[in-house]
Parts: sequence; structure tokens; C-alpha cells
Amino acid sequence: MSLRLIYDSRGAATVEATVVAESGARSSVGAPSGASTGTHEVRAWPEGGVPTALEAFRRWGTPTLVGLPVDDQARVDAALHAADGSRDFSQIGGNTATALSVATAEAAARERGIPLWELLQRPGVPGTAFPAIVGNCLNGGRHAIGGPDIQEFHAVARGPPADAIRGALAVHAEVGRRLKAQFPKLALGRGDEGGWVAPIDNVEAVELLAASCTAVRDQLKVDVTPGLDLAATEFYRDGRYRYHGHTVDTEGQLDFVTKLVERFGLTYVEDPFEEEAFDAFHRLTEAVGRKALIVGDDLYTTSLPRVLEGDRRHSTNAVLIKVNQVGTLTDALATVDFARAHGMVPVVSHRSGDVPDGWLAHLALATAASGLKCGLLGGERVAKLNELLRLGAPPETP
Repeated sequence: MSLRLIYDSRGAATVEATVVAESGARSSVGAPSGASTGTHEVRAWPEGGVPTALEAFRRWGTPTLVGLPVDDQARVDAALHAADGSRDFSQIGGNTATALSVATAEAAARERGIPLWELLQRPGVPGTAFPAIVGNCLNGGRHAIGGPDIQEFHAVARGPPADAIRGALAVHAEVGRRLKAQFPKLALGRGDEGGWVAPIDNVEAVELLAASCTAVRDQLKVDVTPGLDLAATEFYRDGRYRYHGHTVDTEGQLDFVTKLVERFGLTYVEDPFEEEAFDAFHRLTEAVGRKALIVGDDLYTTSLPRVLEGDRRHSTNAVLIKVNQVGTLTDALATVDFARAHGMVPVVSHRSGDVPDGWLAHLALATAASGLKCGLLGGERVAKLNELLRLGAPPETP
């Protein structure tokens, strides 16, 4: 077992873990990192960052982890918690734990000669329920300078992986085509997750996305609809949601988002309120939850106690799953299992700073996730889409 420094899609330092089973089966997995992070996530890195994480691993890695069986995921993940000794992975970092945890699972799957999704498959999940693609087409907020306040504008494409991926990519291209027509002299850029960036306001951006989805749906005959990740905590201050040019209170935000769902046919709405607004989430879910997934990310941070609270208050009908928010696969899967048992569907997600690994596609299939949120452009995003294609159909042979 080893840990080394690598770089993520933003050029930031991260770590890659390599785990070798007794049989010689091995896996190397890099750790992703988020930009807009929830308060209740575990610490991504210890104080001092990646160098401190690497030094800590040199001290505790060999005596703690070497020799543990790769086919006992719960034992390995418990050892990671014990090695850290804190409640929030502040000593070794949740990203370090994630890389080691997932690499262990991949090594175990390879030792057994089965795909990772089969190793992780949840009870009652058939292994044939492929997720919708939640693909980032337009960026704002923390992911893009000069764009809208809303952080992510998604194409939500359903169907067999080949059709869904083709549809989501076509919406991305259509959004770009329309932006170039609208801003012919502007050098358009793309944000952290590959979505377009343009100087348009929030409603104008949703309108553009919805029109692009309609055009692609009519042309390709794929089921693709618009969705948003507002990341509302990022622009919430002193009891108000502060958009460029105006502010609204919780009641105003509820009215604004409800009207967006109804006017534009949104089927996916993530983090429409700040991260403690369990009751506001409940009111939105009650109003439009039959039409759209209302997804908690910063609200839950994949934390089982937070999801327990959300279930008690009937806050959402969906839970975003990011392994490095809790640090280990065991913790993330416990949250998935509870959510599914209580009527909240999982949506498996990447991070804005990611690496070109494909294991997230396996996690989505293993959990019968309603969505795979992984972006659309960039090698680190396409790696997950291509892995889903591999899982969805055998290769063509002459």
C-alpha cells in the first residue's frame, strides 16, 4: 500500500493511493476535491495540506493498514477512522481516506475477478438500473467567474447510457452554439466542470438551457430535461439570498425556485436553499417534489446523521452522494442504504476538482442511483462517462 502526490483537474495537489492484494491484484485511485464545500463535510486535508497528509501516512500507514485483507472493506475503513482518531478526518484528511478506501475495494474486486459495481452492489439492486446523466452545460457561482449566481445548469438525460450520454453532450453543444450566436465577439470560456461561462443572468441562463434541451429532445428523440444546482449556501448571507442586483428572503427564494420548476420543467433541483434550511427544503419538496428531484448536497454532505434529520423533517426526495464528504465507502454506502430505505433516491456525484478515474460509474450502478453527476467535458469527466458506456454494453467485435 502506498500514497503519492498527483494533481487534479484544477492543477491542485491531491493524493493517489495504490493498494496491492496478497494475490497481486492492485488498484490505484486518486482523490477528488470540492470547491463549494458544505460546512458538515469531513476535512479534506489535515492542517498543512497534502504534504502533511503524505507525512502522516508514512507514520501510520504501514502499521495500521498493511496486512489487512482487501476483501474486508468495513475493517479497512474502520482502521482509517482509528488511525485518524478525530470525528472529521482532520488528522489524515477525508480525501486521503477516500483514495485508500476506494482503492481497497477496487483491488478486492480485481482479486475476485468481478467488476467493482458487483462488489459494491446494494441489497435489492438489480445491477441493470442505469443512472440518468446529470451533465453540467453552463457554469456560474464558485465554478465560474463572470457567470450567473446559480452554480450549475444541467442537462438531465435518461435512457440507456449510450443514448443518455449522447443527449447530454448534444445539449452542451447546443448551449454553446446559442451562446456564440448571442455573443459573437465574446471569447467564451468554460468553468471548472466544463460548462460554458457567459455574462447572462440566472433566468436567462435557465431559459437558454431549457430551450437547448427541447431542441435536442426533438432532434434526437432522447429524454433530456433541464436541472439546476443552485449551491445557495454560497450566496446566502444574514438571512437573505443575495443575487447580483437583488436579494430575497427564504419566502422569496421558495417562490423563485418553484416558479422556475413550473415555468421551465426542471426535473432536478439541488441545494436551492442554504445548508441548514431543512424546513424550506421540505416546503419545496411538498410543492414540486412530484415533478422534480429535490436534492440535498450541502444540506446532507453524505452524512448519515444529517440524512436522518432530513428524513425526520421530510426535507427532500433525493440525496447527493460524495464519498469524500464522509471519507470512506462504508460510510457513504450506509447513507445510501438508509436513504433508499426511506424513500430518498441517491444521486452519485463527482467533485469540481477531479481525477480521470472511472469508479464513480460503478458506484452509481451498484446503488441504482437516479443520477450520475459527473460533468461532460474534460478527461476527468469523460473517464466516468466512458466507464458507464463500458458497463452498459459489451464491445462490438467483428
